[in-house]
Amino acid sequence: MTDTTTPEAAPVAAPFLTAWFEILDTDTPDRILDLISDDFTLSILFSTGDGNATDFAGDRAALVGYLQQRERGTRTHHRLSATTLGQDELYLGEVRREGVPEASFVAAGRVDAGGRLQRLLIGRSSQIRFE
Repeated sequence: MTDTTTPEAAPVAAPFLTAWFEILDTDTPDRILDLISDDFTLSILFSTGDGNATDFAGDRAALVGYLQQRERGTRTHHRLSATTLGQDELYLGEVRREGVPEASFVAAGRVDAGGRLQRLLIGRSSQIRFE
């Protein structure tokens, strides 16, 4: 007898952050605001490689400020590796500008019991690549 069933798809590592970056790369990245908890806090340390970095830190308002300054439609996020440890997700990725690698980043997020992002820490640098 031949087994004609299809194997179940493997679970996505860091499913929340994977979806987060997919949404961030769309024309409507503000949808991520619907995914954060009431007590959300973040720090996004954004280095441009010239010795300068901007730290978008705080609560929902800081995330709104980050979203407002982002270039839309030019940068995309690509997962290199990811894992989930309980309610925490870790994500190593690469930012590409129009398909060309521009920077590496690492993200750590904590998803609360309600399925919303409670904490987010991202570091981005154009000075190191994970190839």
